This record gives sequence, C-alpha cells and structure tokens, in this order.
Amino acid sequence: MKELDKFGLGWRPELAAAILSHRGRIDAVEVIADDHFHASRRDRRALRTLAAQIPVSLHGVGLGLASAAPAEPRRIEALARLVGDVHPEFWSEHLAFVRAGGIEIGHLAAPPRSPATLEGLAANVARARAVVGATPRLENVATLVEPPGVGWDEAEWITRAAAAAATPLLLDLHNLHANAVNFGFDAAGALRRLPLERVAAVHLAGGRWIAAGAPGAGRRLLDDHLHDVPDPVFDLLVELGALAPGPLTVILERDGRFPPIGDLLAQLDRARRALALGRGRQAAAAGNDARADERRHVAA
Repeated sequence: MKELDKFGLGWRPELAAAILSHRGRIDAVEVIADDHFHASRRDRRALRTLAAQIPVSLHGVGLGLASAAPAEPRRIEALARLVGDVHPEFWSEHLAFVRAGGIEIGHLAAPPRSPATLEGLAANVARARAVVGATPRLENVATLVEPPGVGWDEAEWITRAAAAAATPLLLDLHNLHANAVNFGFDAAGALRRLPLERVAAVHLAGGRWIAAGAPGAGRRLLDDHLHDVPDPVFDLLVELGALAPGPLTVILERDGRFPPIGDLLAQLDRARRALALGRGRQAAAAGNDARADERRHVAA
C-alpha cells in the first residue's frame, strides 16, 4: 500500500492539551530532542506514551553537524538514549553549526559552504548514525548573513551536503523563502534544483521583517516561528507536491505567540490542500506522459 503524506504540529508544552484534544486532525508531532536529553524517567515515560498514540519524530537543534569540528560525543550519546527510549519514526538535525572553539554561539549558524565543511558534515553524520542507529534527516537553515564559501548557491549547497552525508532532507520551506528574499534568488527555481527524491519531511513556519542593521541596508526577513505561515510558503508547498516523488511528513512549527488551536489547525488544513493540489498536478503530468508514450508506441 502506498505510504501517505502526513501533517502535524511541533510539540510544545503550551500546545500539548490542544494537540491531544484534536488528535483526529493531526497525523504526527515533532518533539525538540534537546529539551529531553536530561528528562526525568517520568517525562521519558510520557514521551513513550505519546509515541504510542501518534507518530513522533525527534528534532535536534544542538549537535552542530555541519561543521569541520567533530560533534560532541556526549550530545550524540544523549540523543541515542532518547531515540532508544522513544522509538521515533525518524530524527532530524540542521545543516548548521552552533559552537566553535568551545564557545556556544546560541543559535543555528549557516556554515561556510566549502569542501572542509562537507567533509566535517559527512564525518559527523557517520558518527551520529553509528551511535544513534539511524540516519538523520538534514534541514536547511535560514540566515541573515550570506555564508562565506566557494561560490555554491543555496540549492547547490543543500544538494552537495545531502550527497556528502548520504542523508534524506527535511526541507524547511520558510527558510528557503526567507533566504531567497534576503539574498535575491528565486525560491521556486532553487526548489526545482534540489534532489527532491531525498526530501522526506517539510517544515512550515512564519517570520517578520527586521532592519538589516547598517544604515541604508534595508531589511531582512527573520525566521522567528512566531507568526503565521505566509502565502509564498504555501505556494512552495504546491510546487514541492508537484515534484517530490516520495511521501512527506509536513510539520507546522510555532514557538511562541500561540494563536487559538483552531488557527493552527486551519493552517494545517491549508497545507493539506496545497500539497494535494501539487500532488494532483504531478498525477496529471504523469498521465500526460503515459498517454504520450502510448501514442509514440502506436506510431512506431
């Protein structure tokens, strides 16, 4: 039987009761792994109970896999213990670094786009895969500062990173949109250049405009997870649905300024419609190709 697309929310304490009360409209939840590395036995049992009721994925934010420096063994081991306790459907991390020289940066920083970063990423993912026992899905990150490197653009960087680490992708469509707006490239065009056969999960989120910093430098779109998903991101989801060959787990992220659960569910329903529209276009294109092949066969 063909595996179906899933739609869900990021698990946050403020949303927990509402998510459980609306299980019929939510296919999956995503739990921030780092929040539970030092959880009590009671909290671990609660996560296991949650995973028994609804498909759960674990999302890491602190490993810093996309770095020439080795990821910290203790963090990988903590993740491995959590995965062993919860048995998630999958786990994910970011194409980012979060520390350098022993200093915590405090956010997900876009790494230099260079062969050295790719080599470090591949080594870190291999180490994490061996310890955790499963391959992560790697997520593209948003950035307000264009990363240094050898001239690879967004699409080429993500493609090279996924190939070097031999991983599936978690495609954050708002991150792609924000980077496109901030650095002047076409998000849909970049999406079409990605290895979409590797895309297995999707993040949707919102952001806000901020001043770029320097006088006269304009403004930047900040991915803050505090606002509703904007129209261009839903448009990208339609495009992805028309092109991605595999099933997708689509997660709506919200980290604060929580609206009523009805508003979040409405955005989730809109995501369903957007992906279904894209899937319909994909099916129509496949049908047209099949009919064209049939005509060529008859003509031959």
